[in-house]
Order: sequence, then structure tokens, then C-alpha cells
Amino acid sequence: MDMVNIKINGVPVSAPKGSTILEAARYAGIEIPTLCFLKDINEIGACRICVVEVKGARSLVASCVYPINEGMEVFTNSPKVLESRKTTLQLLLSNHDKKCLSCVRSGNCELQKLCRDLGVDDEEYFAGVRTETEVDESAAHMIRDNGKCILCRRCSAVCEKVQSVGVIGANERGFRTIIGTSFENGLADTTCVSCGQCIAVCPTGALREKESIDDVFAAIADPTKTVIVQTAPAVRAGLGECFGMPIGTDVEGKMACALRRLGFDKVFDTDFAADLTIMEEANEFVERVKNGGTLPMITSCSPGWVKYCEHYFPDLTENLSSCKSPMQMFGATAKTYYAEKMGIDPKDLVVVAIMPCTAKKFEIGRDDEDAAGVPDVDYALTTRELGRMIDKAGIKFNELPDEKFDEPLGLSSGAGVIFGATGGVMEAALRTAVETLTGEELKSVDFKEVRGTQGIKEAEYDVAGMKVKVAVASGLANAKEILKKVAAGEADYQFIEIMGCPGGCVNGGGQPQQPGYIRNTVDIRAKRAKVLYDLDANMPVRKSHENPAIKQVYAEYFGKPGSEKAHHVLHTSYVKRGM
Repeated sequence: MDMVNIKINGVPVSAPKGSTILEAARYAGIEIPTLCFLKDINEIGACRICVVEVKGARSLVASCVYPINEGMEVFTNSPKVLESRKTTLQLLLSNHDKKCLSCVRSGNCELQKLCRDLGVDDEEYFAGVRTETEVDESAAHMIRDNGKCILCRRCSAVCEKVQSVGVIGANERGFRTIIGTSFENGLADTTCVSCGQCIAVCPTGALREKESIDDVFAAIADPTKTVIVQTAPAVRAGLGECFGMPIGTDVEGKMACALRRLGFDKVFDTDFAADLTIMEEANEFVERVKNGGTLPMITSCSPGWVKYCEHYFPDLTENLSSCKSPMQMFGATAKTYYAEKMGIDPKDLVVVAIMPCTAKKFEIGRDDEDAAGVPDVDYALTTRELGRMIDKAGIKFNELPDEKFDEPLGLSSGAGVIFGATGGVMEAALRTAVETLTGEELKSVDFKEVRGTQGIKEAEYDVAGMKVKVAVASGLANAKEILKKVAAGEADYQFIEIMGCPGGCVNGGGQPQQPGYIRNTVDIRAKRAKVLYDLDANMPVRKSHENPAIKQVYAEYFGKPGSEKAHHVLHTSYVKRGM
């Protein structure tokens, strides 16, 4: 590799040829601040926070886009640089809603941190006219407040380049510029898929999920209601970050403990329903293979992906598995089997879901998600909301002991745990489908070919004399690439797993937000996914069909996978929405 030698703040630094000043600085252990930069996604030099001084240059340069060359001398913290950054921040604040105390991002805001670091207070340095903005609350999952937007364009870059949706972008020009939709429609009137990846990368409080915290506290306080909670597999891999723990910390035990202290009547695990999903999904796949059903079959666990398919590939909704997502299967099972078993009227049973996903807030309101005549799930909270709920209740999360989930809806297998990582649903399904088709026990349950954070993965397996070709995609731009092949008849897959968010649920739009510097330098997806695979490897039961709680629910209620009752409670339908 060709290296280039430069000096940064008088320190010799060698960096690969083609590096920018921003990248080279990291080799010297120097973090140059940014607000707009996201590696490979939003490299536009727009915010001007990352400016540095280059010896011989006539003006300051944006380090995120300025390439290094041999012998260059760079100064990242000269008085001229610091004054420029401070002035830029003052200009941003002059057009910014500075209600920081009540902002959901207070204490975790990239703009706020830079102002603190550079000594910028809330004095009106450049008082005057402000851009007129409106708050958009039309969508089921999020709120857009352009009064807090700094026009970094991270959101629009992710929406277009990573998710291939592109429903938000810069409208108007100059001082009137805002981030909006076509014709300034409400987000609910666009083809937004509710994935929340825009929220995940926003450096301020301009984008945030719609909170249900107060509603859940009210339900818990209602003596006429039984309130139970379920937690998705990825939540235990991310929640610790809300409390200062390192990325990739498993907090399953502390999470269960905290949920009891919040007052939930029962603390269950969505992983149980992930196992249930595999029983139904594997059975559906086997039936399609044996009886000439529509192939390839595509997983339906990710509501953002399902809505994307309905909008952009409506003809392929026939390929979607009819299985509800694990969250909805859990709610449906709770309000039928569990309610009947416990003698609870489904109308008095409140199901709260803790999810890494903002699209779940949209999913709970979908049609055909009400097996007991009431919504399967009443409230879907993000991982971040749970973190705020714990803080609001004064619970010292880091000091909590480990506790276990309640039974029977808290029992799961390793297959259920790995649902939160891209490839996990595929691997879990293969563990059951292969044994079902062959009638033989697997020598190894690890299908490592479908693991990893790559956007697209392919594998082929010889199962009972048949060649089964599978594909895994995460992030909707990658999903689009695979679906175009399927629609054109160019793909020969039998089974496809798609997750709406890059890396899967561990990187969902409802997970704890990390600043741009961390997102650009740390493989967050891999660290969180490792939590799930480590849990799987150490669990006594690693196949969904061997989960004793799953065996019990079929023996006592559903009969067998794909039965009439199972289909009524655990399966759903889709809408060909179009553009």
C-alpha cells in the first residue's frame, strides 16, 4: 500500500494514498469534529465544522473531502480554525430552536456537544429572521421538527443511498432551504417505510420517534389492566449503550430486572415468538417446495421491508411469507392462548413490545393484526424509549442484578436469539427446515455462510437430494438489487431473508444513537450481533422445534404448524400499495 507522509499539528503522520485529512488525522489519534460527514454515504463538506488550516492554502479547507499529499502540513486546532468553527456554530444556532432542556437529544446531541466543547452559549450572536418551519407529526412512527434541523443532509443521504427510498431531501434554496418531502406532503403521504434510519443518523433532535412512554406508564397504573411486556432479541444487545456501557454489552438479565421494577405484570421474551415464527415459516417453506407454491419465499419479519415491498414491488407480495412478525405473533398468542389459559379478557390484556425498530409503531396499526378481535400489540417502544423510561423511573440500571424472563412465553432457543442479526432468520429457519425435510438430526446447527454484516449473502445447500439456494439481504438498497433479479426471472433462489435495516435489527432505527465519529470508525453492527451469536452458542436448546414452550403451545392450542387455528392467529395478509 502506498503511503503518504504529512505533518498534523507538527506530528509526522503516514496515511494511505488517497486518504482525506480527516482520515489521516485518525492515524495520529486526533478527532476532527464533523456534523454532516458519514463515510461512503454523506461526504459533502457542507457543515464546515471539520475545517482545518493547510500550510500554503489561501483559505481553510474541509478535511472530510480534502485529499492529503506528500509533505502537507495541517493544523487542526489553530486559533483561526477554532474561531471559524465557533462562528459556524453560532450561525447554526441563530436559526435553531434552542429548547435544549426539553429536547429528547439533550445530553446526546452532536450539536450541543460541539457548542460545549468550543464555548458557544445560547446568546443570540446573529439574531434576526428565522426560516419558517412546521412540525410534521403525520407518520405513525416519527416526528420531523425542522426547527432543530441543521441541514447536514445525513437523513436524506441514508434514505436515498442506503435505503433506496429517497422520500426526503433539500427543498427551496438559500436561507429558505429545508429538508422536506415532495410538495411538502406529510411523511405519512409518501412511500416512507418507517425504518427510522434517518433518525439513527440525525445529529440533533430534528428527527425523533413518537413516544408512548406516558401511555405505557398509565396502563401499568390502571388496576383493571394486566400489562405484559416482550423484548426483541436486538434490544439486549443495544440497551446498555443508553447507560454508558460499551457497544456490544449483553444486558439481558439487567433488562428483565428493570422491566419488573417498572411495574410490568409479566416480563416475556419476543425470542419465544421468533421460535414460533420459525415453526410456521419453515412449515410454509416446506409446503411451498413440496406443493409447487410461489418461490422464492421471502421472510416477513421486518415491517419496514414489508412496507417497502408493498410500495415498490407490489407484485412480489405473493412471495412474502404469510407469517406475522415475531412481535405480532407474540401479541396474538398472548391475547388468545395465554389470555385463555390465565382467564383474562383480551380487552384487559395490554401487550407492550420493546423493539429496536421504529417501523413496529406502524406495524401495530396494520390491518389483519388482531387475532382476538383487538390489536395483537398495543404499544411498541424503541430501545431508546425503554432507556428513557428507566431513567424517568429512577432505576439505577447499571447496579441491577440479572434476572430471568417469566415462563412460558419467556422461554426460547438460540435460533430465536439470532433473529436480531442479518442472516439470523435464515439460519434459524434452516435449522428446522433441514431437519424437517431430511428427518435427520443436523450434525452442526451453524450455517455460517449466511452470517456477517455484508449487504448481500448467498449460499446453496444440498437438502434431502434437493439443491436449496438462499439469499440474505439487509438494507433496502441491497434488497432492491435482489428483488430486481427476482422480478426479472434472473434469480434461482428458493428462500430469501430480507431485513430493512443494514446489519439487521441490531442496527434498527430505534436502537441507541451513536455520534458520527463512532458510526464512521466502529463496526457497531458486528459488535451488537456478536452478543446474539454468543448467546446462541451457549444456550442448551438451539433449534426452534426443540423449545419445550413451543412444543407446549402446539400441544395445548395450535395443534401443529400450519393448522387452521395457527393460520388464523399467526398469519396475516398484505396490501399492494404501489408508488
